[in-house]
Amino acid sequence: MTKQEETKNNKTQDTKPEENRAKPAAAPKSVYAQKKQERGGPKKRRSFSRRGQDNEFEQRIVDIARVTRVMAGGKRMRFRACVAIGDKKGKVGIGVAKGADVPMGVTKAVNIAKKNMIDVSIVNETIPHEIYYKLGAAKILLKPARKGKGVIAGGAVRIVLELAGVNNITTKNLGTNNKVNVSKCVIEALKNLKKVENKKDKNKKNNKSVTLPEKSEVKEVKKQDK
Repeated sequence: MTKQEETKNNKTQDTKPEENRAKPAAAPKSVYAQKKQERGGPKKRRSFSRRGQDNEFEQRIVDIARVTRVMAGGKRMRFRACVAIGDKKGKVGIGVAKGADVPMGVTKAVNIAKKNMIDVSIVNETIPHEIYYKLGAAKILLKPARKGKGVIAGGAVRIVLELAGVNNITTKNLGTNNKVNVSKCVIEALKNLKKVENKKDKNKKNNKSVTLPEKSEVKEVKKQDK
């Protein structure tokens, strides 16, 4: 055999065992991957939001302002937030608070508003009677409106009335344009509305049994008068 044939035979012998070698097994999947497949996808993240009061009330920001205070070392800057909350079913409240940043001020204002909630008397989706209220430089006039009229108001007045659940009303701002003072004035005006009793409650009061005095007692009273 020539040298060329020997080299060819050696090459064929070297290549055959490579072909016959078994392919390396696939790397086993991790335990976490197997659990994901069993569950049917990636794990859903849990929501840690508080249930109850946070979902019960809707909150809207009335005003945010940057305020400064002059201190010995310079000026201290804070953020003032005015927030209104309500359930659109007759409960509403406002809160004003300051914080180092906007979220902190808003959360403080919401907690204050929850402590100062009021009940608004609503009749047929409007207020029971007309009212004019003055608080400082703020003057507000509220008038009831027929069904379908809508909320005719602007700015802070509209926010408070919508959160209170008043769907038909006519308003006029006759004083200052300061949103914080106007919202406080609206809250005080709604607080001073007269509460209207239902017809059923009136009938119950009128139908109460009245105890009449006996005849003998009436005769004795007449004799004493004589």
